[in-house]
Amino acid sequence: MFRIRRIYDDSLPINRQAISRVQEILKEQFRGLNKQDIDKLPEHLRNPLKYKFQSILYVADDEHGHIRGFALLHYAADLKFAYLDYVAAAQQKTGGVGGALYEKVRETTLHFGVVGLFFECLPDDPTICKSEFIKQNAARLRFYERYGARPIYNTAYETPVDPEDTCAPYLVFDDLGQGKPLKRKHAQEITRAILERKYAHLCPPEYVTMVVESFRDDPVCLRPFKYIKSDIIPFIKTSTVSDLPIALVVNDKHAIHHVHERGYVESPVRIKSILKEIIPTGLFKQFQPRHYPEKHITAVHDAGFVKYLKNVCKNVPDHKSVYPYVFPIRNAARPPKDLPIRAGYYCIDTFTPLNQNAFQAAQRAVDCALTAADQLLKGYYIAYALVRPPGHHAERQVFGGFCYLNSASVAAHHLSQHGKVAILDIDYHHGNGHQSIFYDRADVLTVSIHGHPRYAYPYFSGFTDEIGEGDGVGFNLNLPQPERLNGEQYRKILDKALKRIQRFGPRFVIIALGFDTAKGDPTGSWSLNAKDFEQNGYFIGSLGLPFLVVQEGGYAVRSLGINARHFFTGLWKGFNVHYNNHKTGAHKNANSKS
Repeated sequence: MFRIRRIYDDSLPINRQAISRVQEILKEQFRGLNKQDIDKLPEHLRNPLKYKFQSILYVADDEHGHIRGFALLHYAADLKFAYLDYVAAAQQKTGGVGGALYEKVRETTLHFGVVGLFFECLPDDPTICKSEFIKQNAARLRFYERYGARPIYNTAYETPVDPEDTCAPYLVFDDLGQGKPLKRKHAQEITRAILERKYAHLCPPEYVTMVVESFRDDPVCLRPFKYIKSDIIPFIKTSTVSDLPIALVVNDKHAIHHVHERGYVESPVRIKSILKEIIPTGLFKQFQPRHYPEKHITAVHDAGFVKYLKNVCKNVPDHKSVYPYVFPIRNAARPPKDLPIRAGYYCIDTFTPLNQNAFQAAQRAVDCALTAADQLLKGYYIAYALVRPPGHHAERQVFGGFCYLNSASVAAHHLSQHGKVAILDIDYHHGNGHQSIFYDRADVLTVSIHGHPRYAYPYFSGFTDEIGEGDGVGFNLNLPQPERLNGEQYRKILDKALKRIQRFGPRFVIIALGFDTAKGDPTGSWSLNAKDFEQNGYFIGSLGLPFLVVQEGGYAVRSLGINARHFFTGLWKGFNVHYNNHKTGAHKNANSKS
């Protein structure tokens, strides 16, 4: 088994390893390639303007991360064509890898709206190719002919640059099943672009002109079918889902934390409502959460606080809850000895109960966030930890607001070992937990859009003058908003938040996602609708960075799932459009034009 995923750049360790392995395969299988050209591959991905192509690298890897094959595609936005530079399987790693990669390339190319896909293949005609590999060449052309791809006929493209050389390649054209004729002028422009952008160091200007002017048929002719019947060309299966789905990790223990008291809106039905709407989109691939050591939690939470939560929950009678009702002055030397009374020592409100399962459910939510974070490190670009209880109100050593452990902050600290992290909290309520935990750090930017604390929970934090301290000065941004806010007004504030994140330049973005900004939510006063959530998701996705989404609030159950579906649809579209449009815009033997 293998998966196919796109490598956008070399920012992540797993992507650097994949690119390195691709370079090794190039050296092994294309021995005539210039080492400098192989070494340029990461730069091709990062800097398409320099090479006048948007380079797209797909790799096929197995469950252990071993690269089984790759395809390197170049897209020229100015001339609306795509050029397949290489498609190759690692040695002794076939098993349909090459075919799957080619089909993925065709699907991607069709989405670009191009005239077709161009690539090179060595001839199967012994009169123009004196080679012992004629049979292999024929097998390749037979494979491509299954898709309707055939050599362009009656041109001088297969003329060697050096007359003493033999076996220069055909230029092969795949119209992707569109049935549109290739016009001579367009074909000439494309051919010139290929020779000049790809082979300027090999092809002198007079050679390029000779080849371009040899295109005389209009429309261009393709070689008649030689190996298969023309009426069995497969239809391209296209989809709105890109090479990797959104990694979904659901808290499988959330339902054990079910507080039945009247008015307690943080209920298990929230997860069911979201899953019902998002799974049919086909955007998600679910992963089981794995357990992580407690040291991940104590890296951001006070160890005494964590120990207290664990012990008090363990000793609360079944089906009972402890609510804080005494709030002693916080004298660290003399905290109350009785654990239930000590609840107020660690809590910021009177409506977040401790019960037998609260710590277990919260700890499992942390496991989910860390599992989802690790999917980003394994090459996924968007991951979603669908968890409850939420966590963004849990500070370094206090709980409250239905939150016990700060799952998003634990994941942020974990990812910060691999680069800078930005936390964007778009819950209706201030993300006081993230602020508390990272207030003195410059490697994690915390941004929160929320109801103003003069009327919205938690009331004591979320003001604009809270900007961080020490090394963290300038790395905490609060954007408190008025009691009434519609979607259009919200997006103006969101734009400000996203610009701050762009200036920070993080490697990862964590979205603390709350749907309590929706119209009719019992804990909020704003009026965002499904369309607003989709637009917000689109704008966030347009950052084009790896995203970890951690579920926080949202309690209007009837609209909760619909809003979630729209948000992730927008996030997915925004992310993909960023990479398809943000940058500009082959199988070529290294000696074929020498």
